[in-house]
Amino acid sequence: MAHPFVTESNILHRDMRCEHLKVVSGEGIRYHLGSGKSISDATCGPSVSILGHGNQEVTDAIIAQLGTIQYVYSGAPLTSEPSEALAKFLLEDRPGGLSKGIFVNSGSEATDAALKLVTQYWHEIGEPNRKFIISRKQSYHGNSIGSLSFVDPCYSFRAKKNGESDAAYVERLRQQLEDTFQRLGPNNVAAFMAEPQSGTTLGCVTATPGYFKMVRDICDKYGALLVLDEIICGMGKTGTMHAWEQEGIRGPDVQTIGKVLGAGFVPLSGVLVHERVFQALVGGSKALLHGHTFQAHPLACAAALAVQKIVRRDNLLENVCEQGLILEKQLRERIAPLPYVADIRGRGLFWGVELMRDPQSKEPFDRSDNFCGKVVDVAMDLGLNLLGSLGHSGELQVDHVIVAPPYIVEEADVVEIVGLLHEAISRVGAEYSRAQRERRKSLL
Repeated sequence: MAHPFVTESNILHRDMRCEHLKVVSGEGIRYHLGSGKSISDATCGPSVSILGHGNQEVTDAIIAQLGTIQYVYSGAPLTSEPSEALAKFLLEDRPGGLSKGIFVNSGSEATDAALKLVTQYWHEIGEPNRKFIISRKQSYHGNSIGSLSFVDPCYSFRAKKNGESDAAYVERLRQQLEDTFQRLGPNNVAAFMAEPQSGTTLGCVTATPGYFKMVRDICDKYGALLVLDEIICGMGKTGTMHAWEQEGIRGPDVQTIGKVLGAGFVPLSGVLVHERVFQALVGGSKALLHGHTFQAHPLACAAALAVQKIVRRDNLLENVCEQGLILEKQLRERIAPLPYVADIRGRGLFWGVELMRDPQSKEPFDRSDNFCGKVVDVAMDLGLNLLGSLGHSGELQVDHVIVAPPYIVEEADVVEIVGLLHEAISRVGAEYSRAQRERRKSLL
């Protein structure tokens, strides 16, 4: 049965089991509720609000843009100053050879635009047979993605064999990827797509050293494009502007970005395009055969430009790295020893805590236990907003919570966040242990 609040609301809420707390304002890393209670936003929502809440400078930029032009349709031969300025700000140094940008609304739209661009690229250069996109199991690339061919994720904590070295594990994944290319036909593969650091499906899993170099090499060997999904992990969250910069590769051919791009002030995501791909379009149809009504929206681009200028001006990536080290230390010292905590992983200000019934044997919880969901609920009662598993999309049951505070976070905030997380896991763990003891007694 739905909660009475959900029944009475005209919003079709995503969670129909509980009352939704009304946020009336925000300041810094905190939400303020209509009840007078405050909640520490330890994950920037779904890893979005990197400047926290209530930044007047960005608000002023939005208001100023409203006073000039509010909407320009990108399907006409028209452009706007904010969209041009944002693209230049992000790409003037051509990171990894990326030289052009497409700005859309959601991450799902960015994924859709990226895959359509990949398809167009191969038609432009006369290889329309390249239709297959290879991705990884238990990845999330938006709500609008089509069918893919899948290989295993790079998830050493759960997938490495006993005694297997990192190099041997990467070699095993290399062989699987090679076999997939051969099965599909090397000349039929359009691209390989992956997140440099996983998001909500696996919980901030970082790649085993050498993995992405191997992937880049195989894509180059067979001529396929490398598409990197940095919608949740990119734009500074891992300590570098692009998460792939920590993988020792020259970069992707196509990259999706979003979430923190506009820091939640206005919806905005994007696709960054390598010069190689752009030149293929210039040498062919001279057109991007894809578009959205609100593509390159002036207001959204003005907001994102203000956000990104603040990040650069205030050296916020330095704070991401500094506070990230503090967060890691706190998590490893205070959270890792708790019962049912199996793994701590992440980079920068993007960390995951994996929870398991038996961390020693790596036995996961049953889905019916809803362990991480209960941790998220208890944390909210304590005044802490966490991001937990949003569902299970594959053979591995992964219960986790993500801690990804705003880039403006301070050490005292980090200590408070980890303290509340400790309390939430401890309470849920104690209740679960009691229930298990009672169950065992009932079976005697």
